[in-house]
Amino acid sequence: MFVCSWVHGQGALGSWNTLHLRYGYSPRLSLFAEVQLRSLRFYHHFHYYEYKGGFISPIYSNVYAGLGLGKYETYREGGNFVLPKNNSEMRLWSHLSLMEPIGKLKIEQRYRIEMRFTQSGYRNRFRYRLSSAYPFFDSGKGYSLFLLSAASEIFFTDKEPYFERHRFNLALNCRFSPHTSLQVGYLYQFDYRINDEIGTCFLQVGLFIELSSKRASFPVLQPEIREN
Repeated sequence: MFVCSWVHGQGALGSWNTLHLRYGYSPRLSLFAEVQLRSLRFYHHFHYYEYKGGFISPIYSNVYAGLGLGKYETYREGGNFVLPKNNSEMRLWSHLSLMEPIGKLKIEQRYRIEMRFTQSGYRNRFRYRLSSAYPFFDSGKGYSLFLLSAASEIFFTDKEPYFERHRFNLALNCRFSPHTSLQVGYLYQFDYRINDEIGTCFLQVGLFIELSSKRASFPVLQPEIREN
């Protein structure tokens, strides 16, 4: 909370909660579904939720493409789901991820295009994210027990003022089994005159469940908080 006060003067730590499901249908196709719930205070003043789904597929060595569709609802400040809403949105997006291992460290660059159907009209948005992840403590069962990750992402549009947001997060994932992991992290974001997601500092808590009919052919650098 001191960090939030020092950076922004808002003096509040919100919550950012994620449930993510992924199913490896084949080595060439992975499906995902995700829900999120966010608050502007520590598990109070809930103001935002979203649900979405899509797929990710390798198209070349260390290159992956994705497509998704989601619903996003943002409420006003001051309480839990205060009406009227700041924004109600349907979003269709596509992205391209370039992944590069450097020893155990894994680097990802993601380029995303979003088509946004909001209550105030249609908008385009473009996003670039650079992230890294470092797995450690081998379980002896084919996976690492922990994953430390960091990511920095910028958001911009094709209309003035062009720049919309910068988001940074640092997270630790603990894998309890080949199929289940828990993420705890900190996220800071700076917004410039937008109302589709308010708030500055968040404690992130996420549960990630991965199932498959066959072993998926691509790595997950940062369990799907990256699908935000």
